[in-house]
Amino acid sequence: MAALDMLADFGKTALPPINGEPILIMPATRLTATQSRAVICLGLALGTLLLYWPLTHYDFTNVDDPRFVTENNHVRAGLTWAGVVWAFHSVYTEAWQPVTWFSHMLDCQLYGLNAGRHHLTSLLIHMANTVLLFLWVYRISKATWRSALVAALFAWHPLHVESVAWICERKDVLCTLFWLLALHAYTGYVRRPGVARFLLVVILYALGLMSKPMVITLPCVLLLLDFWPFNRFGLEWSGFDPQRGAAAATAQDFRVVFKKAGLLLAEKMPFFALGLGMTMATLYAERSGSSLGSLGAYPLSIRVSNALASYLSYLENTFWPVNLAFFYPYSFHIPLSAVLGGALLLLLWIGCFLARIRQQPYLLVGWLWFIGTLVPTIGLVQFCIQARADRYTYLPSMGLFIVLVWGVAELFERWPAQKRWRPVLACAALLGCLGFSSVQIRYWENALTVSRHALEVTEDNYVADESLGRALVAIHRTDLATNFFAEAVRISPGWPQGQFNLGIALSVMHQTNDSLQHLDTAVKLVPGEAIGHERYAETLLNYGRSEEAIREFRTVLQLDPGFPKAQLNLGLALVSVHRDAEAVPCFAEAARQQPNDAEVRFDLGSALLNAHQPDQAAEQFAAELKLTPNETKAHYGLAQALQQSGKFAEAVAQYREALRLTPDYHEAGVGLDQILSAHPELK
Repeated sequence: MAALDMLADFGKTALPPINGEPILIMPATRLTATQSRAVICLGLALGTLLLYWPLTHYDFTNVDDPRFVTENNHVRAGLTWAGVVWAFHSVYTEAWQPVTWFSHMLDCQLYGLNAGRHHLTSLLIHMANTVLLFLWVYRISKATWRSALVAALFAWHPLHVESVAWICERKDVLCTLFWLLALHAYTGYVRRPGVARFLLVVILYALGLMSKPMVITLPCVLLLLDFWPFNRFGLEWSGFDPQRGAAAATAQDFRVVFKKAGLLLAEKMPFFALGLGMTMATLYAERSGSSLGSLGAYPLSIRVSNALASYLSYLENTFWPVNLAFFYPYSFHIPLSAVLGGALLLLLWIGCFLARIRQQPYLLVGWLWFIGTLVPTIGLVQFCIQARADRYTYLPSMGLFIVLVWGVAELFERWPAQKRWRPVLACAALLGCLGFSSVQIRYWENALTVSRHALEVTEDNYVADESLGRALVAIHRTDLATNFFAEAVRISPGWPQGQFNLGIALSVMHQTNDSLQHLDTAVKLVPGEAIGHERYAETLLNYGRSEEAIREFRTVLQLDPGFPKAQLNLGLALVSVHRDAEAVPCFAEAARQQPNDAEVRFDLGSALLNAHQPDQAAEQFAAELKLTPNETKAHYGLAQALQQSGKFAEAVAQYREALRLTPDYHEAGVGLDQILSAHPELK
């Protein structure tokens, strides 16, 4: 800047002319504060886009992505009225999250099953969250570069790769979007109170809850923000004012503080009411989905130990983000050192930050933000089978980054001679995040890479074994997949999904008895899940055990009358034992559910034909031919139905069309000869 100022002093022709034309030197200009923030926002957004851009060429994973998108018919249909109704009524993934469902439906409406575009949507939301975080932290602090550093750490930290790269975790980035919008709205409400502004905060909180229940802790964080930076507790009038000292506090001071605290708590009652409703809905959904750990399976002592060890792991991975995996197996043998280390660290930091509460209140606020927002997922109430998850830090890490950035910055303030090292340290931290994240992102290319990496960095990871097995099945390496399914069952014999997939893989390998044994075990583990009975029934049908398959298919329909293809498979099982009349209603319901499926029309027509209902059969074969005009079997079936109805001339035309399409179709030739022998005039 000094060099530019010197040039500007020479005027606009400070340099000698070239080819007779003067070189103009414009006066040096500085960016305004608004322009600086705009440049920072642009830099954060572009940096995040470039870091995560490889995701736009990546595939879906086979863990939860099928349930959320690729195999979810409600989502794949796009934004439809039936889908909207389903989203509001569904607890399909053990959570009530209609806004998340709408997001996935919109993606399918716009992009179909183009995985790269689905990844791009999550990335754009993450970019928006980054910019919103920067603007909010600046709004409450007026510290530009500290705010930018907080946002950059949030955007580029490896712990957050999972939330962005895993399509089924759209709920993470989406609920955080509403969380940050709610913080902006609350900041506006605090500065200019009003009913409309307050209602806006409540609405944004509700939308966040409908994206993912983890935002339930927002009212507690708002109370923390009332303490700092908004100072709504009136502490400037109490003995907590550092200029007066604690000894100067009077009973009146404390009464003022407690009165204000009561009013602020009452102000948050609408948020707590919404949160209570969401808690009840989530507990109901988790219990109905069988994923809520019981006290017998997860004793309180184990859950507390796991929670403390998880806090320690999250902090370790914040500073040294290595060996990250999409799944961490739950352990009943947690090292005592990890439990005590987590407990001591939590208490020590709380004690230290309480000691500095008058001088540096942000330390306690940020730390309580971090540990408090992790409470719903820390495992005290065990919802899932993992010990912890990187994605759970997506929202809580904001508080921790505020503690780190402000704490380190003020530490340097005490040593003015060392200030020159601040940008060096900041750049090193960001470059480290970018490096680790770029490596972590590569693991999410597909199900093979993410599962294989998880197996490399964890032990006894039966979920990763099962995921890798399914990925190998998808590329027709069932022989290799069987080994991984078997390992998953060895590690966790009570996990039904591993038993199911091992049974199915063994059936492909023609190991009948072992296959049925594992499938039977899986069904007994989860007798109330339709999908288990359906897989068992399909395998029984493939092995010719039709009567047993029929019983299982009927169980499927009792548990879930709308289960995809259950009616069709029940009909096929009934036909295999020559009970065509019973199969007709099954095929008819399947045709109603899948009106454009030509195969279903053929199956229904064949069953009607065998049940001696030729006219109705002819209607189904004709409907099939509208969908597939050159289908030989459909012409042959229609010819048989017309022949049974006595419409010989039309039957001859259909037989001849079948023979034209497939000249060596023996059955069609026999049928045609029968009619022409009896009715030579039709030759």
